[in-house]
Amino acid sequence: MITYTTATTDNELKEILALQQKSLPTSVSPQEKEKEGFVTVVHDLDVLTRMNDACPHIIAKDGDKVVGYALSMTDGFKDEISVLRPMFTELENVNIQNFITMGQICVAKTHRKQGVFRGLYNAMKKASYPKYDAIITEVDATNSNRLGAHYAVGFENVCTYHSLSQDWELISLKTS
Repeated sequence: MITYTTATTDNELKEILALQQKSLPTSVSPQEKEKEGFVTVVHDLDVLTRMNDACPHIIAKDGDKVVGYALSMTDGFKDEISVLRPMFTELENVNIQNFITMGQICVAKTHRKQGVFRGLYNAMKKASYPKYDAIITEVDATNSNRLGAHYAVGFENVCTYHSLSQDWELISLKTS
């Protein structure tokens, strides 16, 4: 049975990092990228821990094993992860207020197509409301699998912008 909670231990954070490594573009075949999607940002334990301390990450667990995660990131980290700086600049341009950023979402291959993605976002919405009005994230515009999954759970396009030689979809999900 899958349960959803916030990350509270170093071991859970290390399991997040291990799952992240398995989902990077360098770890999946071109066919998997197209069919299953991929994650873009690589975190280290220090940054992941500080992000979790500021706003706990949401995890999906099957027994005692992390099988999915949705990373929470306040704007205080906008200068720590260079690939995300353009997103925060774009957010200033579109004037969105009172949001939490979902820094990355990932589900283990063994648990895909079982509702874990939707469960992570439902848990994140509950954990974020009423403190935040929206969850904001961006998705590589070529990552059609991830975009479709986000739109299916209720995200809406805020804008598309170009940064770091690619197009990004900036999307928003209301928490209430």
